[in-house]
Amino acid sequence: MSNSAATKTAITPRRDEDFPEWYQQVIRAAELAEPSDVRGCMVIRPWGYGIWENMQRQLDAMFRATGHRNAYFPLFIPLSYFAKEAEHVEGFAKECAVVTHTRLEVDADGKMKPASALTEPLVVRPTSETIIGATYAKWVQSYRDLPILINQWANVVRWEMRPRLFLRTTEFLWQEGHTVHETEAEARTETRLILDLYERFVRDYLAIPVFTGAKSESEKFPGAVETLTLEAMVQDRKAIQAGTSHFLGQNFARASGIQFQNREGKQEFGWTTSWGMTTRLVGTLVMMHGDDDGLVLPPRIAPTHIVILPIIPKEDTRVRILETCDALALQLRGKQFGDSPIEVEVDRRDLGGGVKNWEWIKKGVPIRVEIGPRDLEKDAVTVSRRDQPIKSKESMSIQEFAAQAQEMLMSIQKNLYDRARKFQEENMRVIESKKEFYDFFTPKNPAKPEIHGGFALAHWNGSREIEEQIKNDLKVTIRAILLDDSSEPGQCVFTGEPSGRRVIWAKSY
Repeated sequence: MSNSAATKTAITPRRDEDFPEWYQQVIRAAELAEPSDVRGCMVIRPWGYGIWENMQRQLDAMFRATGHRNAYFPLFIPLSYFAKEAEHVEGFAKECAVVTHTRLEVDADGKMKPASALTEPLVVRPTSETIIGATYAKWVQSYRDLPILINQWANVVRWEMRPRLFLRTTEFLWQEGHTVHETEAEARTETRLILDLYERFVRDYLAIPVFTGAKSESEKFPGAVETLTLEAMVQDRKAIQAGTSHFLGQNFARASGIQFQNREGKQEFGWTTSWGMTTRLVGTLVMMHGDDDGLVLPPRIAPTHIVILPIIPKEDTRVRILETCDALALQLRGKQFGDSPIEVEVDRRDLGGGVKNWEWIKKGVPIRVEIGPRDLEKDAVTVSRRDQPIKSKESMSIQEFAAQAQEMLMSIQKNLYDRARKFQEENMRVIESKKEFYDFFTPKNPAKPEIHGGFALAHWNGSREIEEQIKNDLKVTIRAILLDDSSEPGQCVFTGEPSGRRVIWAKSY
């Protein structure tokens, strides 16, 4: 997955030299985001936000197709609301930002200081189960009011000690769905429906293969009965949680007072779910598909599918070249790719062709098209695909390219998924002993930790103590208990005790 040491690359260091720093440099080179002056927060730049906007648009259409609708709920949560569900508040307490005053005033030294303390502190939204639950309690009176199927697009705040752009930031963007159902079976069906929807989204749009399953008791969402998860393997062989769907049972309904008169005329608590995906997916894209020359974007999520680069060595060719570029762009924009028109940009900036070309390489645009004087003479274009080696180019007639553009984009999308799936399969290991497990997750040379490990499938006896020991020893956790697991019962590789199934273990972000 990396270039040889002698090969010059646009990103320094390469992935195999320092993966965390490579990640930061790709984000900078691709102009996705940058740190803000507020520690732990980021400025998402237009290219990065364009990726997020596409995720919003595509996910939102999928939510609507399954009967969900959008609403918006307050950013501030009264502390008393948040404290009603003990396990929930304990799970988020250390990450909370709290507002205690309403205004600023100037003191005797001319400095600004908080003034006018609030009667009750307000928690800045880390997640919205409690405030939305209080609202639903007013809305739900009868089984006829159910189900409630609502999503919101919002920002949340979780105070991060070790921030990293997109992966962990104090403030991030997400969608969070919150639903109420008449029966347990309906709520569990909803939880699985959303997990399947998320899996389809990341597979079909982001070209990311994932494993789906349940979290262990120690890893599940605070207050949930069951947490379902999608786990992706990125290029340093660590796991990233790509989305979660939680069956909350009646826990939050009891805490918030969501009750309804059932079909027998009796009072009953609602069955609730919550689920979400975040801007962490942008970071996942970088780590999944990026290379040593920058970002590589699956076409279905790219803000721009095709960039046309006019090559104008002499002023007397400018008009003809630009007219040809504009005509091709117009023709391409009239074609569909997936569920939207092909997005085309003509880069008219007064920069050298090589400079512009490398900027778009680093941004990961799927197809680059160059048109210069020689191309004009042949009524041709020079085409480069981002999923192929940087120096790989193909000359074809303008009409031939226009006719093949959609197929080419689909080919890139499939190729990126197939490449990621192959990498995932090559770095899965069925583990049969404790020694094999420890060896798999231990760098061969601790002084120079190369990229190692991957996803381990190993039997486990269900012990929380074993989970904690492995986490402390290796920083490895259970990522998913597979829902469609077909493995035979066996023996826990750590204790020799009976185990009903294998689970996925990995280091993670």
